[in-house]
Amino acid sequence: MEEGKQLSQSRRLAAKLIYNALRILKDAGGELSGREVMQNIENSIELDAYAKERYEKSGYIRWQSILHFYTIGCTKAGYLVKKKGTWILTPEGEKAFELGEIKLFFAIADAYKKWAEKNKKEIPSDNEEGEEETDISQSIVLEEVEQKAKEGLKNYIDLKNPYEFQDLVAILLQSMGYYTPYVAPRGKDGGIDIIAYQDPLGTKAPRIKVQVKRRESTASVHEVRQLMGLLSKDGDVGIFVSTGGFTKDAIDTARSSPVHVELIDFDRFIELWQEFYEKIPDEDKAKLPLYPIYFLAPNE
Repeated sequence: MEEGKQLSQSRRLAAKLIYNALRILKDAGGELSGREVMQNIENSIELDAYAKERYEKSGYIRWQSILHFYTIGCTKAGYLVKKKGTWILTPEGEKAFELGEIKLFFAIADAYKKWAEKNKKEIPSDNEEGEEETDISQSIVLEEVEQKAKEGLKNYIDLKNPYEFQDLVAILLQSMGYYTPYVAPRGKDGGIDIIAYQDPLGTKAPRIKVQVKRRESTASVHEVRQLMGLLSKDGDVGIFVSTGGFTKDAIDTARSSPVHVELIDFDRFIELWQEFYEKIPDEDKAKLPLYPIYFLAPNE
């Protein structure tokens, strides 16, 4: 394509990287950690010596820095969402992917320019490498720290048995102001792991029935429907906590259900634990301890 020939070497590389990043996300169902996207790119496309060159100033590899820089444009265009080290392909991004490598690149550049003008942001200067090395180094470091923190929390929870994780969910509900008169003992639980009330006697709605799954596999639509079937009284709502997440059918079913079923995956559980952490008693904090660290936000 004539437009592609007019691109500098770094921009041709950027177009190739962004296109393949969206492809990898699309093939994976729309969501992967940033680290997994990078690994897939390294394993699936040919990168020449120019792409693999390491910057003397930051120590980062050129193709990785370029990809991180242009994902900023992807997020401003609404094609990509980054959340705690996870990259999520949006429906708009999936549609833009069909433009092909070069047209996608120009669509991202145009969307970023419009965003910058609207928000009165200075567009990073073109240093013939297509990235602001200092800002991108900061962005990469932040994303790496977020990813490592997420992996550390996931590994810590994976070491707990299902009943210990169930206790963590009960502690979270208590910190949110709910009473938990029933937390299932070991053995059969009839499909309900926790019952939570707004008052000690459960006279006020909503009365919450909670299903908890600590596992790698996603919760199925069948499991969500089973919980829905247990919400028999007026004022009953369901909460399904699954560290493995949920299938698309399960999510769609919960959204369209006539009874309220709240789905909480691993990321949402951690977000809620962080949000209510200060309200958790010290002895319970020790069961999933956190240490906050603050970074200067990247200049995007």
